[in-house]
Amino acid sequence: MAQERLQELAQDDAFFAHLDAVVAGLRDYMASPRTWYQKQYGTPSRPLVAYFSLEFGLTESLPIYSGGLGILAGDHLKSASELGVPLIGVGLLYQKGYFRQYLTSDGWQQERHPSNDFSVMPLRPVYADDGTPVRVRVELAGRPLLLRLWNAQVGRVTLVLLDANIPGNPPDLQDITGQLYGGDSDMRIRQEIVLGVGGIRALHALGLRPRVFHMNEGHCAFLGIERIRQLILEERVSFREALEIVAASGIFTTHTPVPAGIDVFSPDQIEHYFASFRETFGLSREEFLDLGRAQPGRSDEFFNMAVLAIRTASMVNGVSRLHARISRAMWRNLWPGVPTDEIPIAHVTNGVHPQSWISNEMRHIYDSYLGPGWAELAGDTRVWRRSAQVPTDELWRTHERRRERLVRFTRRRLALQLRLRGASVPEVAEAEQTLDPKALTIGFGRRFATYKRATLMLRDPVRLERILNAPGRPVQILFAGKAHPADEPGKELIRQVVQIARRPEFRRRIVFLENYDQSVARYLVQGVDVWLNTPRRPLEASGTSGMKALFNGALNISILDGWWDEAYTPGTGWAIGQGEEYEDDEYRDRVEAGALLDLLENEVVPLFYQRGPDNVPPGWMALMRTAITTLCPVFNTNRMVHEYVVNGYLRADERRARLEEDNFRRARELARWKERVRKGWRDVQVARVEIALADHTRVGGEVDVRAWVRTGTLAAADVVPQVYLGKLHEGRDLVEPEIVPMENQGATEGDVVLFRAVIPCRTSGTHGLTVRVVPHHVDLGQPHETGLITWASSSGADTSAADA
Repeated sequence: MAQERLQELAQDDAFFAHLDAVVAGLRDYMASPRTWYQKQYGTPSRPLVAYFSLEFGLTESLPIYSGGLGILAGDHLKSASELGVPLIGVGLLYQKGYFRQYLTSDGWQQERHPSNDFSVMPLRPVYADDGTPVRVRVELAGRPLLLRLWNAQVGRVTLVLLDANIPGNPPDLQDITGQLYGGDSDMRIRQEIVLGVGGIRALHALGLRPRVFHMNEGHCAFLGIERIRQLILEERVSFREALEIVAASGIFTTHTPVPAGIDVFSPDQIEHYFASFRETFGLSREEFLDLGRAQPGRSDEFFNMAVLAIRTASMVNGVSRLHARISRAMWRNLWPGVPTDEIPIAHVTNGVHPQSWISNEMRHIYDSYLGPGWAELAGDTRVWRRSAQVPTDELWRTHERRRERLVRFTRRRLALQLRLRGASVPEVAEAEQTLDPKALTIGFGRRFATYKRATLMLRDPVRLERILNAPGRPVQILFAGKAHPADEPGKELIRQVVQIARRPEFRRRIVFLENYDQSVARYLVQGVDVWLNTPRRPLEASGTSGMKALFNGALNISILDGWWDEAYTPGTGWAIGQGEEYEDDEYRDRVEAGALLDLLENEVVPLFYQRGPDNVPPGWMALMRTAITTLCPVFNTNRMVHEYVVNGYLRADERRARLEEDNFRRARELARWKERVRKGWRDVQVARVEIALADHTRVGGEVDVRAWVRTGTLAAADVVPQVYLGKLHEGRDLVEPEIVPMENQGATEGDVVLFRAVIPCRTSGTHGLTVRVVPHHVDLGQPHETGLITWASSSGADTSAADA
């Protein structure tokens, strides 16, 4: 902000009155005596969780984010603050952050990279007790790098940011925190070393020892390497023992549904930067590289950051139910032989921080009818049922005011865009009259990647023109978003939108807003009637922009992908298609573009313009109410963080504590046991299976299954045979299989042990079963932690099918 403007505000009593009210509200918030976490678990003495992310999207005044990953990380911190979760964030402080977008006269994206002035941003440098700046040191292939620490306070949560751009560092190393997602592969590995290794050292320099470490994407995974190093040096444990502690207390959230989206580094890069680490670990080059290889021992495989994160975490999760299914299939080669639906990748569906995205008017409605504590209780369905008390006309008029405000904002911004491009006075004057504040308004705001298909609805411009300009039922579309600077096809999509918006028939109906950021996003999600999302299923891991619109009363039209695949039910919005997946993208685009226009023409537009005597659309408002009541309690970050706390953080802390008992005795024993089991597993076989059943076993009867298992050098207690059974689909695959553990009946001959299970017949139809063996140890975090499994069919034993 210009100094002149600051001086004006210094003389503005109204501004100071507002500022005083904001400060008072913050003080009350910070002084709240009992948060959810404190009520449930008491007052913490130290941070429980360190949350690492390469970007954080907190506010437009701290531009160190690019898009959805950073926005999600920022909302995670805000909800952790509201719930009182003892969490500390760790990230990088970029000198230039992400780029600012502007368009040429023909609609081609250009980028500016203005430098951040940290002195006027909501940051504080971190000083030691003696007044000197706190710095940490990281070695990059023998070259020392000093990192300065800054704090950003996010309510009750502190975000620690690392800055390499300080005097004394070589110029090429100062650039490591110069730009988010800039540079080549070598710059990326340096950034990720600074984040992971430097981040752990920063926490130690601040005297902070969190118990659990949450990696928001694989960029952060080097933190596990540094944690292992510190445990080896400080606790005198072996590499394998340290790995057990680190993995037990690691959480990894993957946001990527395709392998191409994951950072990989060459073996030579890893050796160049981590030779000293592997020497400390006592590992060979190949053994160290295997930490990041999906197939250990394959020398031509690059080091994969997601694989490293998976191997140093006890909980791995996708960010929607569908994304977890895709991730299990994508990473099944890490667990060879394990059925895909048992791959230990769960889901914690993303959400948004409502307070950051709702309009003041919607906040007033929620405060009035849901109660002043609704924000902290945003995941409570009972709270959202109170939204039924909001008078229909009040909710509709509020939404209309926000649409009118969006139109005014768009006119101002579009006129400014045109002036900066050197447009004529008539063009600027026309821009100031664009859009209709009463028209059905559709919003599309997101990264312009090709799979998101921003131009899907533009494929049939003749039909689209008929819909947008229908007499008495106008429709308008607002687009916003950035393409990655290196994504030429994404930039071409922007150019196509701009070009079609300039046609006379669309000039007042289609607008592209430049430089999509949090400010533009808020105007869009607060003012549109419909939020549009058109990704190629299943490439949208979650998507959160539609959630932001939801909290403001907008309805979603989307492909059944990401969050909408689990959110959609009839009466909450519209689905494009029924979740089909196609091999031919051109055919898919044609079909789904037609389906989208069908929805608009036959359902969405008519419903919006069907008005009652009070000019309120009753059918539309019924959908809005249903969406708010049923979806808002689910798709918010308070619910999301609550899930991470209960199912992730607390369990990880408990398991870590158990492994650390008695000077790491359990960790040492578990590491030795795993090594012994891995060496002996090749000799484990299912020698024979016998199934006792009548020719037509009836429901209510029993099946007696016996398996003779050869354990080799392992003890019977090291393994657990299981019956794997279920209905047969088309004579081959088991549907919704059931897993029944078998009981030890004692040794029969040599290393062969008999196991037995008696299984009741509960359902009719053709069923199949087989027997498998997995390792067993009381301290395993989950059944497939070792990735070892032996099936009867692979051992030469018989499997069976029978009718019941």
